Amino acid sequence: MSDARNTLYYGDNLDIMRRYVAGESVDLVYLDPPFNSNATYNVLFAEHHGEQAASQIKAFEDTWTWDLSAEWSYKNTVEAGGQVSKALQAFHTLLGPSNMLAYLAMMAPRLVELRRVLKPTGSIYLHCDPTSSHYLKLLMDSVFGPDHLQNEIVWRRTSAHGNASLKFAAVHDILLFYARGRRTTWNQQFEPYTDEYIATHFVHVDPDGRRFRRVDMRNPGVRPNLHYDYTASNGITYKPHDNGWVVDRDKMEELDRDGRLFFPQKRDGRLRRKLYLDESAGVPVSDNWIDIKPIFATAAERLGYPTQKPEALLDRIISASSNEGDVVLDPFCGCGTATVAAQTLGRRWIGIDITHLAITLIKTRLKDSFGLVAGKDYEVQGEPVSVPDAQTLAATDPWQFQWWALGLVGARPTEQKKGADKGIDGRLYFHDEAGAQTKQVMLSVKAGHTSAPHVRDLRGVVEREGAAIGVLITMQESTSHMRTEAAAAGFYDSPWGGSYPRIQILTVAQLLAGERIDYPNVEGMDRTFKKAPKAQRKGADHPELPLGE
Repeated sequence: MSDARNTLYYGDNLDIMRRYVAGESVDLVYLDPPFNSNATYNVLFAEHHGEQAASQIKAFEDTWTWDLSAEWSYKNTVEAGGQVSKALQAFHTLLGPSNMLAYLAMMAPRLVELRRVLKPTGSIYLHCDPTSSHYLKLLMDSVFGPDHLQNEIVWRRTSAHGNASLKFAAVHDILLFYARGRRTTWNQQFEPYTDEYIATHFVHVDPDGRRFRRVDMRNPGVRPNLHYDYTASNGITYKPHDNGWVVDRDKMEELDRDGRLFFPQKRDGRLRRKLYLDESAGVPVSDNWIDIKPIFATAAERLGYPTQKPEALLDRIISASSNEGDVVLDPFCGCGTATVAAQTLGRRWIGIDITHLAITLIKTRLKDSFGLVAGKDYEVQGEPVSVPDAQTLAATDPWQFQWWALGLVGARPTEQKKGADKGIDGRLYFHDEAGAQTKQVMLSVKAGHTSAPHVRDLRGVVEREGAAIGVLITMQESTSHMRTEAAAAGFYDSPWGGSYPRIQILTVAQLLAGERIDYPNVEGMDRTFKKAPKAQRKGADHPELPLGE
């Protein structure tokens, strides 16, 4: 293992953590694994115009099925012994060999690894829904210890809505917040005061117009017992509370000199301190988060990823449980909200995902938000970098090869189920004239033998769909017959200016060498992925990230 910069990993997060992430090297973990409650949560994209397609692209289609893989994971974790083994065996007794048990058997070894990579001062936030939160809490107890539970946070993820069944509306998610050790990084977060709160609590006004509230000076019992009589500047001597004062005599005199003590009207009244509104951070955030709104359909940060979480949610978590320069790990990084929030707040980050489609989306988001370029500003590990690498990926996982190849040209996959794609593997969208409809580039990806009929088929797709351009991505070099067939399709003449071959053939070798599709793709014309807004940096860059030993 070697040191590296901020890094995106493609692959199974369990394998990636075991191979590349050193023990006690991470300050904060946030994970939002696919929920067991609804498999369609794993959909990566809606259609271009926002509708949910009949053939959705699922990143974890078989994750929650009790099969040989789930049984193998269960068996290995149980045989390792310890509290986690006992927890899984209890779940097996309660649930039997079910899909929920498959979910828990998948999560158990990953939580063990996450505990290993966390520093003693580190924290972990597991984002889940109420259908599995109670099981996951017991599993987290077995990994981290029940006394390391800091909070069970309730986040209201949506507004109230009607129900088709006889029950209350389900509008919240759960965040299970655990500490790795006894002393954990913590930065108290605050919510702004409401106008009503200010009107009812900050009711006093100094002669200079500053609003303040009176604060008790009684020792809350968490500080040394400070008992002394205090003669204030008004000449009156005040007795301490039963627990003593909250400050020592020197601090009390300083508050008095600065005019920050509030003297009671009655001689036997309680001495209090002034807390000014303009110096108050706000109301300390509780474990009931109702102030962070979901991402509405028209929100600038919405990218069309159904499980996308608001950046404000990750901002709060990262701000509370890490400091600038710390390392944040998201092992199910999806569309990369934790990565973006970490970058914005000046943290270093590690993102892991099991689909090339997610990695492509995150790379696009990092470029849009920060101008970051993969390989230059951060590393991407696990993607093919040579033709033999690509051939291996195509042989082991054709779908991932297809998504990776489309990612090389910035295209969006269209369909997943075999036989349902109508000859279309991916699409690019662009505008090249004001007020005109969106235009398309159709893509077909072939890992095996290719010939002239494949070119003719693509030409037919382009004509049928009314697309501007068609592109065939191949592993093999094109033949003369293929090139002749492509040339016969002619050119697309853009109103913006320029002519582009209507049918183009690009090999994987050409794409790895940097060649790209020839189409009207000037700044502002590409509409393939919804452009992420520019980020406002809140912290410094920290390029060096120690990942391994």
